[in-house]
Amino acid sequence: MVIDTDPQGNTTSGFGIEKNNIECTIYEMMIGECSVFDSIRKNIVERVDIIPANVDLAAAEIELIDTESKEYILKKYIDPIKDEYDYVIIDCPPSLSMLTVNAMTTADTVLVPIQCEYYALEGLSQLVHTVNLVRERLNPKLEMEGVVFTMFDSRTNLSLQVVENVKSHIDEKVYKTIIPRNIRLAEAPSYGIPINLYDSKSAGAEAYRLLADEIIERKF
Repeated sequence: MVIDTDPQGNTTSGFGIEKNNIECTIYEMMIGECSVFDSIRKNIVERVDIIPANVDLAAAEIELIDTESKEYILKKYIDPIKDEYDYVIIDCPPSLSMLTVNAMTTADTVLVPIQCEYYALEGLSQLVHTVNLVRERLNPKLEMEGVVFTMFDSRTNLSLQVVENVKSHIDEKVYKTIIPRNIRLAEAPSYGIPINLYDSKSAGAEAYRLLADEIIERKF
């Protein structure tokens, strides 16, 4: 199961779903206009279901502001179905919003992708602080799964410096697999196809396979 909690809906369109023509998204589910079962799109690719999102979700922050236990709305819908899936992956918006908090109260662990850019460490420290707050106040089971570097360009000193800088400043687990900048990775979303189907032999697809192996190995 993949859950898109980002109003930009990039995960939704990345799976080839026309996000602006959906009647029942995570937004309708969270405000109680449809059930979790109505919002699920089955087998978008083989053995992958998705709960889609679009720009309507941006209104959820305002509409849910007076809702009791608003931090647990997503959890309320996902808990009854999560055991039907091997993994539930929640894609969060880039901002630390109520939607992100809902994702963290629903999740067991947080996997943090870090782009190899100048402000990477600053953003990571803010996120770690938020994870710690959620753990203390809302979800004591929440853990940091680890950090994965993305958009790495081995030709630039900046990418190398960002990796070394982050590694030296954090105690969190850092995955060995680093996702490179890759043209095929950049192209795949525009075709609405996951990279392993768009070009399974590309460097980007191979990197994500290695990352998946590493995550599963840590779990078991």
